[in-house]
Amino acid sequence: MGMLDGIKVLDISTLFAGPLIATLMGDHGADVIKVEHPRGDDARRWGAKKGDVSLFWKVLSRNKRCIAVDLNKPEGQQIIKKLVREADVLIENFRPGRMEKWGLGWDVLSQINERLIMVRVTGFGQTGPYSNFAGFGTLAESMSGFAYVTGSPDGPPTLPPFGLADGIAGITGAFAVAAALWHRERSGKGELIDLALYEPLMWILGGHIIEYDQLGKIQERTGNQSTRTCPRNTYYTKDNKWIALSASAESIAARVFSAIGRPDMIDDPRFNTNQNRLQHRDEVDEIIGKWVREHTQEEALQIFREADAAVAPIYDSSQVVRDEHFIQRGSIVTVDDPELGKIRMQGIFPKIINQSGQIKWTGAHKIGAHTDEVLQELGISQEEIETLRKNSVIV
Repeated sequence: MGMLDGIKVLDISTLFAGPLIATLMGDHGADVIKVEHPRGDDARRWGAKKGDVSLFWKVLSRNKRCIAVDLNKPEGQQIIKKLVREADVLIENFRPGRMEKWGLGWDVLSQINERLIMVRVTGFGQTGPYSNFAGFGTLAESMSGFAYVTGSPDGPPTLPPFGLADGIAGITGAFAVAAALWHRERSGKGELIDLALYEPLMWILGGHIIEYDQLGKIQERTGNQSTRTCPRNTYYTKDNKWIALSASAESIAARVFSAIGRPDMIDDPRFNTNQNRLQHRDEVDEIIGKWVREHTQEEALQIFREADAAVAPIYDSSQVVRDEHFIQRGSIVTVDDPELGKIRMQGIFPKIINQSGQIKWTGAHKIGAHTDEVLQELGISQEEIETLRKNSVIV
């Protein structure tokens, strides 16, 4: 039994942020019912496929029972209302007003089930002048300040090559649901959660808002260098590989300088404090970079680790899945899949001792794989199910 055993989640969201909330809850024991359009969720068409099998869908929709319902049809809306009666959490990410047009707004659903927790994920939130704008992670990454500070000083603002804003919002949304569930234990009432994609990302960027407010300072792009600590960069090794190194504490910086045979830098006024090093970070990087280029990746890692410096190899996907630490911790797991056989994917996080989660099954390849099962649990007869199918309300 997982920590969320007994919690029922209704996931009617698409793509990444909303579904990730449900995935995290399902990993920890919640009964997640994934509702997708009869043509199939857009997440099925996101990323690479093997044959006709969507690969990321296998991960994102694991531990979910998938049903296909057309919410544009009144009969489909009635199915959602029946599911809501028994649900603890509903997750959606349509534009503000769409749920209301379907008769599935908070005012309606909270009357059906006063204990319901509803999570509304949008690009810009339910309120404000941008609330009706199309909301994708790219826009959040652009307007939060992330893209402006990312990239080389002489290059363009840089977007991440993955769903960063969606991913952070999904994890944040899972926290919000957990807090709402705890509050419900005391109040007996559900809650409405308004989650905008840009807000969690804007928060984790750090001090850029208060620094501008108090100092008029705008953070600029610095590549892999940091505006807050030095040394911090990626370095190219003798055998054409890369390492990453960070020395955010004075003691670590001193150990790095000693490890590369430059203990004199510890007392050098250009390098003896973090603020002084930031003023001379190009010089610091040149000294460290020259030393690293004279060593293989394995040699550099060993020397820095023996000096208790903060260092790591830079991995590609093939190295991630083979790392023994990741495998032993279950950060990467191998699971059985009915279409693909044994497959590797990210494991369950966070690790909760004595209440660990479980990947019970991977994302269902067949659209609406669990539709009949879920509808029967609602007391809908097989005859009614066939009529709904005939009228293209369900798949």
